[in-house]
Amino acid sequence: MNNIFVGNLSPDATEQDIRSIFEKHGSVDRFRMMTDRETGHPRGFAFVEMTDDSAAQKAIAALNGLELKGRGINVNAARPQLYRHSGNGGSRSKKQVTAVTAVEMNERQTRRSEENDDQNGSLPIQS
Repeated sequence: MNNIFVGNLSPDATEQDIRSIFEKHGSVDRFRMMTDRETGHPRGFAFVEMTDDSAAQKAIAALNGLELKGRGINVNAARPQLYRHSGNGGSRSKKQVTAVTAVEMNERQTRRSEENDDQNGSLPIQS
């Protein structure tokens, strides 16, 4: 549980700012500030990994809501990442897209086949 999510960060917050407040509660093993791929600007959240689980729990309790650079930060235990976004606005994994695409292709072919049957001499019966 030593991976901690830190959110609502000011664009002015630096790695040193964040490390210094966490190091008051224990040793910081790793720090990652998330940035935009295209611009390189901070996205407003980071992850801190601490050596000791009890220190991580204490840091979460002490730092959640703390004001840093004019913003109250959100500090919580990080949840596992279920899947990655492709970065092009979609939220499906490549396998999901492939599976959906195959199903959609099959449905399209079935619809086209039915439409062709309707256009090839099948007339509705009128009474």
